[in-house]
Amino acid sequence: MTLQELYPTLFVAGAVLLASIAAARAANRLGLPSLLLFLGVGVIIGEDVIGLDFDDAVLAQTLGTAALAIILVEGGLTTRWGDVRRLLLPAGVLATVGVAVSVLVTAAGAHWLLGVDWRLALLLGAIVSSTDAAAVFAVLRALPLPQKVTGLLEAESGFNDAPTIILVLVFSTAAADLPDPASIAADVLYQLTVGGLLGLLTGWLGAVALRHIALPASGLYPLATFGFGIVAFAAGGAADASGIIAAYLSGLVLGNAKLPHRAATHSFAEGAGWLAQIGLFVMLGLLVTPSELPSAVLPAIGVGLVLLLVARPISVLVCLLPFRLPWREQTFISWAGLRGAVPIVLATFPIVAGVEGAERLLDIVFVLVVLFTLVQGPSLPAMARLLRLTRPDALRDVQVETAPLDVLDADLLTLTVPESSRLRGVAVFELRLPPPTVLTLILREGTTLTPTPATVLHSGDELLLITTPEVRDAAERRLRAVGRRGKLARWFGETGDPQSQHPTTM
Repeated sequence: MTLQELYPTLFVAGAVLLASIAAARAANRLGLPSLLLFLGVGVIIGEDVIGLDFDDAVLAQTLGTAALAIILVEGGLTTRWGDVRRLLLPAGVLATVGVAVSVLVTAAGAHWLLGVDWRLALLLGAIVSSTDAAAVFAVLRALPLPQKVTGLLEAESGFNDAPTIILVLVFSTAAADLPDPASIAADVLYQLTVGGLLGLLTGWLGAVALRHIALPASGLYPLATFGFGIVAFAAGGAADASGIIAAYLSGLVLGNAKLPHRAATHSFAEGAGWLAQIGLFVMLGLLVTPSELPSAVLPAIGVGLVLLLVARPISVLVCLLPFRLPWREQTFISWAGLRGAVPIVLATFPIVAGVEGAERLLDIVFVLVVLFTLVQGPSLPAMARLLRLTRPDALRDVQVETAPLDVLDADLLTLTVPESSRLRGVAVFELRLPPPTVLTLILREGTTLTPTPATVLHSGDELLLITTPEVRDAAERRLRAVGRRGKLARWFGETGDPQSQHPTTM
């Protein structure tokens, strides 16, 4: 690619990115999952509207799988272990047994309604059986639901991608005769077990390394953390195991470890996840041909109704009945099984494998995801109120978060009082720091203490101060001036100029 070709390409990519960000804002205000508008951006710039031609299913599969890895690493990094640890067993059952039940019921419905052979029916059932956490929580974010409901949906969405991908690959690559259930179960067990172990091991190694290795710049910590998640994904794939579950579990371990610069890591992961989602959905919108979609509407509605009203409720009932969840929570979990990026990406797998009729499956899946997200997404708040899972006056738990200083628009200053500095012997109130600068903590001989105005500084004290960008220079000058000439520095005309010829110790 020449420079003359690069500039228009970058211009188009930047314009699409900005349009997608604007679409995300619009979707948030409308209460819709942003995936719908991202897909719309892709359709608009596609061959039937603006005219950008894209029909490379192999490239879409490759890029889509890579984007899913990024999204799942981000999902693991931003999932709190305390929210899901007690729900791992029911979530695991939903993500395995529930997926199997949903696949079989949906495949039976597709075989009967559409008249397709069992291989295509099972493929369609497997493709649409994965729920999407991003789509669900884009709508539920503001609802004060029981924690076990949101935690269970989040954990299930993180785990059930791997089994559905495995099933789609099995059904896509099988010969005319489908493999027997025992061999499918053995393959799923191997991929989940080995992929899970690789993810946990990579996450643990990453946490140990990042806690004990000092990197030269703080911006490298988010990159390194995310890099371990990508390594886990690649290691799982190289071992013929599930790279998806490896990516999610490695992110879960790293996100809940006490690592340096956690706030920056979470911010970076969130940005990378949004970028992956935007690129993924726009690409998938490009992949479909809008003029061919109308013929897929009726099949999509039929299969979607089977999935929503029969397959999903049966799978939830079978899986959660032993855990004695109230029927209202089970009903809501059934209704909240939104579909998103994964089914559309999975629809490219049989196309790449050369399965006859696979292009038709892509159109059906695309229409199904769009239509049922439009129906389910806006209805979730009303469904929660109807089932009395939330009330307008319901009290919420206090949300305690770690706030990075850049969010607070503040700066953190640290200094050590040298032996020769005239800061020694000065009381805190005599520092006369420019407001709102405040000395918040002193570390003295291994002991931390909270200073009062009368606290006197000692040599060797390590001071922690909070200030704002507007007065940071003034605060540094004042500390420098007192360190040079003592608490009467102003009387001596000392300004704390860093270029001054006075000693620079504080």
